[in-house]
Amino acid sequence: MNAIKVMVVDDSAVVRQVMLDVLKDAPDIEVIGTAADPLFALQKMQAQWPDVITLDIEMPRMDGITFLRKLMAERPTPVVVCSSLTEKGAETTLQALSAGAVSIITKPKMGVKQFLQDASNDLVEAVRSAARANIRRLGIPPAAPKLGPDKVLSSPTGAMAHTSDRIVAIGTSTGGTQALEAVLTRLPRVCPGIVIVQHMPERFTAAFAERLNGLCEIEVREARSGDRVVPGCALIAPGGLHMQLTRSGARYQVEVVNGPLISRHKPSVDVLFRSVAKVAGRNATGIIMTGMGDDGARGLKEMHDAGAHTVAQDEATCVVFGMPKEAIRMGGVREIRALESIPAAILAALSLGSPSRSGRP
Repeated sequence: MNAIKVMVVDDSAVVRQVMLDVLKDAPDIEVIGTAADPLFALQKMQAQWPDVITLDIEMPRMDGITFLRKLMAERPTPVVVCSSLTEKGAETTLQALSAGAVSIITKPKMGVKQFLQDASNDLVEAVRSAARANIRRLGIPPAAPKLGPDKVLSSPTGAMAHTSDRIVAIGTSTGGTQALEAVLTRLPRVCPGIVIVQHMPERFTAAFAERLNGLCEIEVREARSGDRVVPGCALIAPGGLHMQLTRSGARYQVEVVNGPLISRHKPSVDVLFRSVAKVAGRNATGIIMTGMGDDGARGLKEMHDAGAHTVAQDEATCVVFGMPKEAIRMGGVREIRALESIPAAILAALSLGSPSRSGRP
């Protein structure tokens, strides 16, 4: 197998050297060059084009966002963004993800060398994941007109808009920021309450939720312990914490907790899905979307076995067909859908849950 060719673009000589040292130890990765800014990178890339680019955001002569947009317009190439852990950096990095970056590696302002050495496995896996990405799927489809429930449901009722009985749980990773935007911007306020795990570092999920909230008709926000799961609202698990569904009487709510990495992630889709299987059973719909690895596959199988309706994003529309593929392989998926039809699956959840369906109440 040919090695993954990587170009490292960062204005810090220390970061470039450490990333070079980390990546060259991976037998399937070859660093073909480093550059202090995008203009130097473009010159070097004319001789040999990389399979993956690692890209800083704040650089001289041309910033990372401008370079990324130019790249995606002229010669789309998988990009892993290396961004500082700051609130400003989070907002800028989300712009990069919207512009077509595959994933994020965070770095602190201080102690960058030690951090990158400690996070070497994450960096290597991010590059491998980017190399497998379906780069054509990184662009978000044009926003569709807001759907009314009558466009999807055969017999919608007003009562459905005022109950939290039906809930939808979504899990995603690589490519998920773009996929979630494509899905959530198409939902009307009549949709069921939604709980989401998107693999993302801490400090980024709040900015991500705020950005989606400004784009969507529904409310989108970072979850806090005790938040109710209500129609027309999507709660996103905070980076660095797990989120579980709980029940207080007839009301669903979430609990945000610390804990160990599960399936190599925190937040973990498996943690959320398993709690939904236990608490909501057949009253839930589980949706697993684009992402590398298998986080969420076992949890979705538990939801399936508890009577929930389960959906996997199809391979053609995934950036990385890892998590959905594993869920399908484990037998936990009732339905496979393209990204564009997942909003309809969410609205269809309003008409599910008849007494004849198997599983827990």
